[in-house]
Amino acid sequence: MTTLIRALLRPLPGMLIAALAVPCAADAQSQASVETTVGPVLTLEQTLALAEASAPSLEAAQAGVRATGAGRDVAGLRPNPTINGGLEYFGGSGQYRGLRSAEATVGVALPIELGGKRSARVGVANALGEQSRVALVIAVADIRLAVTQAYIEAVAADRRVTTAREQAGIAGEAARAAGIRVRAGRASPIEQQRADVLRINADASVERAQRLFDVARGNLARRIGRPVTGALDLAWFDRVQSYGPSMPVSPGGTLALSAARAEVATADAQVRLARSQRIPDVTVSAGARRIEQTNDIAAVVGLSIPIPLFNNGRASLTQATAQREQAGAMRRAAELDAGQSIATAQAEVANAATTARTTSGPVMAAALESARIARIGYREGKFGQLDLLDAERTLSETRTAAIDALATYHDAKARLERLTAAAPDPAKDQ
Repeated sequence: MTTLIRALLRPLPGMLIAALAVPCAADAQSQASVETTVGPVLTLEQTLALAEASAPSLEAAQAGVRATGAGRDVAGLRPNPTINGGLEYFGGSGQYRGLRSAEATVGVALPIELGGKRSARVGVANALGEQSRVALVIAVADIRLAVTQAYIEAVAADRRVTTAREQAGIAGEAARAAGIRVRAGRASPIEQQRADVLRINADASVERAQRLFDVARGNLARRIGRPVTGALDLAWFDRVQSYGPSMPVSPGGTLALSAARAEVATADAQVRLARSQRIPDVTVSAGARRIEQTNDIAAVVGLSIPIPLFNNGRASLTQATAQREQAGAMRRAAELDAGQSIATAQAEVANAATTARTTSGPVMAAALESARIARIGYREGKFGQLDLLDAERTLSETRTAAIDALATYHDAKARLERLTAAAPDPAKDQ
C-alpha cells in the first residue's frame, strides 16, 4: 500500500491527468448509452409536458377554478321573489261555515337586500377565484418539481446500473487474473478467495442497482402515464451550470407569498360580508284580495322587517375579523419562511454544484489513474492484491459519489426553482 501511495503522490502534469481521464469518461458514457438506447431520448421537458397532460392534481385544480367561476355567478344573483297565497274566513261556524264567506288573497313578496350584501358576496367570490387560480399555478409547480425529482432519480438509477456493471466486469477480470496467478504459483490461494468475494459482491450490487432502476423508471412512468422504454437525457444529467455568488431573491413575487396574500384578500372580503349581514333585509309584498260579500277585488300591500333580537351578526363579524388577523399573521410568517428557504436553497445549489464539479472532475480523474496504475502493477507483480482492491474500491466509491453529487445538484436546483416560481399576474388572467 505504501508503494502505491508513493506512486500516486509522484507529480504528474495536468495535461497527462486530463488525457487519462477523458478517454475513461468517454468510454463510460458510451457504455451507459448502450444500455438505454431502445428508443428516442426522453428529455426532461418532454417528461414535464406528458405529466402535466395527465396529472390528477392538475385536473382537480382546474375544476376548482371552474367551480369558483360558477360561484362568482351565483354570488351576483339577486334573491328570488315568492308567490304567496292565502284563504281566510272559511271552515268556521254560522255564516263562515264551509266556503261561503271565504276570501282569497294572492300576492308576490320580493326580498330587498340592504347594506351591500350582494357586492360583498361578489367580493368574496372574486377572492376565492383568485385563490383557485393561485392554487392552479401551485399545482403545476408542484407537479414539475415531483416529475423533475422522479426524472433525476431515474437517470441516476440508470447511471448506477452502468457503474455497477462496469465494477462487476472489473471484479470478474480481477478474479480471472487472481486465478492465473494462483495457478502459476505466483500468489497464495487466498487471493483467489478475495477476488471471488469481490466478484460476488459486485454481482449482487448489479442486482440491487437493477431493481432500483426498474422502480425509478416505474415511478416516472406512473407520473407521465406511459411506459418509459427509451433512453433518458444523460447529457443533461452531466451538465453542471456555473453558479456564482447568491443574489438575494425577494420572496414577495413567489407563489408562497401569492397564496398567502390571496388568503388575506379572502379574509378581508369575509369581513365586509359579515359587516353587511348585520343590516336586516326587508321584504316587500303586493297582492290582490277577493272580498266574498261584494265580489270585489282589493289591493294588499305589506312590508316585513326582521328584528335582530337574538342574532345581530356581531358574533359573525368578530369571527371574520379574527380570521383576518390570523391570515395576516400567516402571511408575515410565510414571508419569513420563504426568505429563509430561498437563502438555504441557494446555498445548497452552490455547494452541490461545487461538489458535483469536483467529484466528476479532478477526484474522478485521480481515482481512474489510481485504479489504472494498480491494475498494471498487479499484473506485473509490483503491487499486491490489497493495493488493487483498495484502488478499485476507491474508484467504485468515487463513481457512486459522482452520481450522487449530480443527483443532489439537480434536486437542489429543482427545489430552488420551485421556491422562486413567479406568482401569476392577475392582469393576464382577466
